[in-house]
Amino acid sequence: MTSPVAVLAVLAACLCGVLLPVACRDHLNYRPIIGVLAQENIVGDPHAQGSSYIAASYVKHLESAGARVVPIRINRTDEEYEKIFNSINGLLLPGGGVDLQISQFSRLSKIFYDLAIKTNDASDYFPVWGTCQGLQQMTVLSSNKNLLTLTETKAVALPLTFTPGQRQHCILYVYRPVFSKMSEDNITSNFHSWSLSLQNYSRNAKLKHFYKVLTTNTDGRREFISTMEANHYPFYAVQWHPEKSPFEWVDKPGMVHSAASVRASFYTALFFVSEAMKNHHKFSSASEEERALIYNYYPVFTGLDGIFLQNYYFD
Repeated sequence: MTSPVAVLAVLAACLCGVLLPVACRDHLNYRPIIGVLAQENIVGDPHAQGSSYIAASYVKHLESAGARVVPIRINRTDEEYEKIFNSINGLLLPGGGVDLQISQFSRLSKIFYDLAIKTNDASDYFPVWGTCQGLQQMTVLSSNKNLLTLTETKAVALPLTFTPGQRQHCILYVYRPVFSKMSEDNITSNFHSWSLSLQNYSRNAKLKHFYKVLTTNTDGRREFISTMEANHYPFYAVQWHPEKSPFEWVDKPGMVHSAASVRASFYTALFFVSEAMKNHHKFSSASEEERALIYNYYPVFTGLDGIFLQNYYFD
């Protein structure tokens, strides 16, 4: 399996305009499709249609870096999910607010997580990205426990504190101007009440074996993990929200729209999409692919004061 350092070398070459070897370029998939998990509708959402939703900002985030999106809806069969998995090139677990152990989102996450482990173990490179709730869900799946703790991080922008010895492994280190800003300025948006504390991570052997911590943050009382990646799998997760800076506009503390925050958003998307280009799953036909894509659905504008500016809703 390709190491994270090798992955970053490829991305660095792309960002710096260095041509990759022909053999390397010939093995990339330049039409990546990434699955985004839907989740149960937000309680009290007056715009809700059907039973589930995906915030449009996650879709735009991936599209901005050259990927297409397939929505993965809840309440489908395991067989349908396996077929989708074998047709997409990566998976994004988005933020939200559902139960991480008994919700349909958690059930769906486990199905795809297990498939991703199995296929990577078979040398079929398949990347997974978790944002906010997605990071939390990944820790539950990897440890078989909910080890999260309450933090005062509901609407706050923070700089990232890089853990000793991990700066060169950070998914943004290859773009140093962004890297520097993220470690110095309050440009990462946090909108979560629960976090994985560094203490709980350190006390759990399964988590320590599976993930390495790249960055942490603190709410003034507890230090928590804000960026991590798996040691032996192309799995990446952030507790902050890179998709919000360019695509969400609710006026509240924690929202940052600076040039540095927008660049950071773009380069996180570019990194993950570059990972998905290493996978060669595909749909059985062009018509099946067309039916599966997000373009078949219409985002609903929820208002400038909504949690998300636009949502896709699904039956």
